[in-house]
Amino acid sequence: MWLEQEQWLTNYFLELNVPGKRIALFLPSLDGGGAERVMVNLARGFVDEGREVDLVLVKAEGTYMNQVPDKVRIIDLQGNRVITSLLRLIKYLRKARPVALLSAMDHANVIAIFARLFSAVNTRITVGVHSTLSIEVRQAKSWRGRILPWFINRSYPYANAIVAVSTGVAEDMAQITVIDRNNIKVIYNPVVTPQLLEKQQQAISHPWFQNNQPPVLLAVGRLTKQKDFSTLIHAFAVIREQKKCRLLILGEGEMRAELEALIAKLNLAEDVQMPGFVDNPYAYMQQADVFVLSSAWEGLVTVLIEAMACGTAVVSTDCPSGSREILADGKYGRLVPVGDYEALADAVIETLEQEKNSEPLIKRANDFTQAASVKQYLEVLEGRQEK
Repeated sequence: MWLEQEQWLTNYFLELNVPGKRIALFLPSLDGGGAERVMVNLARGFVDEGREVDLVLVKAEGTYMNQVPDKVRIIDLQGNRVITSLLRLIKYLRKARPVALLSAMDHANVIAIFARLFSAVNTRITVGVHSTLSIEVRQAKSWRGRILPWFINRSYPYANAIVAVSTGVAEDMAQITVIDRNNIKVIYNPVVTPQLLEKQQQAISHPWFQNNQPPVLLAVGRLTKQKDFSTLIHAFAVIREQKKCRLLILGEGEMRAELEALIAKLNLAEDVQMPGFVDNPYAYMQQADVFVLSSAWEGLVTVLIEAMACGTAVVSTDCPSGSREILADGKYGRLVPVGDYEALADAVIETLEQEKNSEPLIKRANDFTQAASVKQYLEVLEGRQEK
């Protein structure tokens, strides 16, 4: 069986006929998360800048597969887990010899570094840090997650560059690992893209967004503990007692049944919907009255920036890390303590009652454009920031 897999991989890479200069992006899959969306945006931006791009996936699956640009080559390592892709990633690097490899997500970063070391190629490797490591470790359910800092301490120093998506993420990593803060570069995510600006104008048929309907509160994200939608639902129960409105949560995840039970328990079924993952959340953001982020922790809150780019008022928990950084200490949207549903409810009601003013939100969101992010990433990936 192993010999058959090795022969398949050899034939696969022989067919690639890879050009001389190529950038590779490595991550587990394209499931619907913020890091995955960022990597797709970067791939699109690199292509627009004239680079050849390989998107190397442990398993080529996920909700963002249909958003990969046609010019980006998808390399499917056909692995079941990140660690099982190590040998195939080594073979890819030896055959394709990309000038640079950018990985995302902590376990994938460790494997990418080992693959580069074992392949003995000159590929520059950059690892991306997308979440607050200290909280990820505390929340980890497996032993692999709890000992992640041990692996990071022994692998990340071999990377050519370490990029964090926010200052808070960078400072947290420096505190929990041996990595010097001066060796962690901060590059904001490529959030505001031409595609986002185009898609937000598309019409949506959801009946809640028709004329003469109550205000709609919107949240977007995976239905996981990190996003803390239970606090949002409790807050909505308080809001609805004072103001007629509705709540729409876009996303999918393992906590769906638990959240649906909470909605039923609080008698909110008529005014709360969770339709799952949608291809174009930006049209919903543009139509919503308030975008609410209830997360317990984040890295750089992509959806918060996207909502601002759509001109929608935002309310966010003051979670580590990113929200306070994006909202400039509350200048662009109200910040409330994590897990405090009453404070969240008060902030949403105050935001609903204020006059809409999209211009400063859109202007702030433009600090997180695809063009600016791609330029900085290319400087790091190609080593030009060292010259």
